Amino acid sequence: MAQTRLLELVVGLFVCLGLAALFLLTLQVSTANGLSGGDTYRVTARFANIGGLSTRAPVAMAGVDIGRVESIALDEKSFEAVVTLALDTRYDELPADSSAKILTAGLLGEQYIGIVPGGSLDNLQPGDEITFTQGALVLENLIGQFVTNMQREE
Repeated sequence: MAQTRLLELVVGLFVCLGLAALFLLTLQVSTANGLSGGDTYRVTARFANIGGLSTRAPVAMAGVDIGRVESIALDEKSFEAVVTLALDTRYDELPADSSAKILTAGLLGEQYIGIVPGGSLDNLQPGDEITFTQGALVLENLIGQFVTNMQREE
């Protein structure tokens, strides 16, 4: 009887430690952003369609996180999404003619913004706008276009 009680106590302790480790891992993943946590500068970009892009989404260049999406708003005059990017100051020499694309990590993964550097000798300054943008490819729209094209061929 005492041996059964001890076994139950050890199993319960093991389960509690496992849950605590899972909680800590979840906390680490949700707060990790790949940036130094230092100073940032803000630039904006306008997109016709942002798909499922959300705030805190990564901004990457060549696969390296260089910032985060800080805010998303709708321009009520042009009906475009205005996305504010907070870029790490370590990457303050991006050419002024760089472009921004909304990309998807994996087939059904989260969306992020990819920056493609341009060739300008001038750099993006805080408050500048990235003018060359490409919106999100929405899977439903692509399927709808495919079905429409297939119906036309029949």
